[in-house]
Amino acid sequence: QYRAIRYSQRLAEAGAVASVGSKGDSYDNAMAEAFNSLYKAELVRNQGPWRGLDDLEMATVEYIDWYNNRRLHGELGHVPPAEHEALHAMTQPVTTPLKTS
Repeated sequence: QYRAIRYSQRLAEAGAVASVGSKGDSYDNAMAEAFNSLYKAELVRNQGPWRGLDDLEMATVEYIDWYNNRRLHGELGHVPPAEHEALHAMTQPVTTPLKTS
């Protein structure tokens, strides 16, 4: 995918460089790949086509909010990530910083 001419041109226009993992190994970014797959399936393919980049950007912001705060995740006990994180934080012991003086 990094070899696509248009993609490379867009990166160059933005002054960005592609982040490439080890050759033939997608496991170094498996979480990002899984999220990108869901993003494409749940948002881009289901709700497109878009009138322009601004529309897609706004839809992406709304998708991220939905994904983190309302979408039920089976791997998390069928609760949204934000709720899972809050529940996890409540079960952690309270720590107090050590005084260094």
